[in-house]
Amino acid sequence: MRIRLHCKDLMTRTRLGSRWQAAGADLLRPHANEAPDLIVIDLGEPDAAETLAAERIRYPAARILVFGPHVEGEALRAAKAAGADEAVVRGKVAERVLGRLHEAD
Repeated sequence: MRIRLHCKDLMTRTRLGSRWQAAGADLLRPHANEAPDLIVIDLGEPDAAETLAAERIRYPAARILVFGPHVEGEALRAAKAAGADEAVVRGKVAERVLGRLHEAD
């Protein structure tokens, strides 16, 4: 599975990316031309809504999963309404993606 992770926080990006790569995922650079199977977007990013809209248009077949703090329930719901396939709290994103990787096997 090819995953594009949009997260500018180095610690979060490293923690998530290394877990997913260890499970067999290919982690794509945010602006690579290769089409991802899954796009993961951190709603804490200032441009998250624009990123979601652009990625949905650019890769309509890709699944989009957004994540954010549990106290931002409205932002999570708004992201789903804007085109995300799934919205999860920050503490569940790593496991949710790992579950998707296992489903793809």
